[in-house]
Amino acid sequence: MVPRWSGGLDQPFAPRLPGSKSQTCRALMLAAARPGATRLLGALHADDTLRLAAGLAAFAGLRVDTTADGFVVDRCAGPLVAPGRAIDVGGGGTPARLLLAFAVRADGATVITGDERLRQRPMGGLLATLRSLGIGCDCLEREDCLPVRVHGGEPVSRRWSVDASSSSQFASALLLLAAQCPGPPIELTLAGPLASAPYVAMTVAVLRQCGIGCERLDPATFVVTPGPARVDTIAIEPDASSAAYFLGLAAVTRTSVVVDGIGRDSEQADARFARVLAAMGCRLEAGERSLRLAGADLNGIDVDMAGMPDQVLTLAAVALCAVGRTSIGGIGTLRHKESDRVAAAIAGAETLGGRAFVSGERLVIEPGPLRPGRVLAFGDHRVAMAFAVPAVRIGGVRIQHPAVVGKSFPGFWQELERFLAGPVCR
Repeated sequence: MVPRWSGGLDQPFAPRLPGSKSQTCRALMLAAARPGATRLLGALHADDTLRLAAGLAAFAGLRVDTTADGFVVDRCAGPLVAPGRAIDVGGGGTPARLLLAFAVRADGATVITGDERLRQRPMGGLLATLRSLGIGCDCLEREDCLPVRVHGGEPVSRRWSVDASSSSQFASALLLLAAQCPGPPIELTLAGPLASAPYVAMTVAVLRQCGIGCERLDPATFVVTPGPARVDTIAIEPDASSAAYFLGLAAVTRTSVVVDGIGRDSEQADARFARVLAAMGCRLEAGERSLRLAGADLNGIDVDMAGMPDQVLTLAAVALCAVGRTSIGGIGTLRHKESDRVAAAIAGAETLGGRAFVSGERLVIEPGPLRPGRVLAFGDHRVAMAFAVPAVRIGGVRIQHPAVVGKSFPGFWQELERFLAGPVCR
């Protein structure tokens, strides 16, 4: 049960954040493609990243060790050999899509699978591209869904095209694969609208951080110059997605939160969530390496969240504490996440006293008298963390299955206890 906020913060609260999940996943892939040992510093240890690390370690020729502050990935010289067993990534959409592309460069056939929900999520855009490049991809149960067997091989073309309208991870997976394919530069064209574009920009930034050439010729065209990472250490920023929940807490409790290590120019999409809260009335100071946000009276907002879909739930939850209606666009991919996040947002908002509905392509939140209740998490880490935010304004709220936060932020409840200066019953 989440207790009600009772005040008591004399100084800005500084949450202890895990490393960026998105950056950790991309860095693991680049380290796995680089001969020799590569150290990841400040990396996230959570279900998604640990499953990705275990999946990489299943390839003969790769070793991945977990360290106190990240990972060490050691690749022996020579081609990798596909695992002799299926790689189970649980509910990890990012690990699944990155590994599907990574398996192209291994000798033999690799099977990627996941839990029941992940086996329903779309993989078709990525599989269609791989097949167009002459790579064998067998769907073992349902077409365009996991489990999938990928046959290692050499792409037959240096001009690739992908429909990434259902997931930006398709484009990111192919950009990371392109870096592993020796020869002339590879051109990747987006065949349709790009979902969650900032996540692809992050992939480009991580490639460049590691010394791999990646240019964006126009909004739909990327050119990658293949080659291994030129660095043996990759530093990971704190996770902006995790920070967003504490920024939301500052907003609804009229307190201050400072996030160190994430600045105004961060490539993490969810760092922009602070600006959304500022538009609702909060005071924001965005420095080169920090964000500081102070809560205030909140007003409803009309905003498109297509660039940071993981924070739609957080915004919907914060909107319950605002004055006036909040209308959220860019929700097209949310029904295919770890849960149907549109349905989860509506259920959570109505449980806590608000009104929520879909109007056209927008999610609308209308505040009402807040009340305690039991919020269903639907097995989704982001549902649980998002609705913990208004829970501190209400008190007596129970979050179903609180342990689901382990997918991306295992220490979330402990940090919430630090913020509240009291225990959260779980």
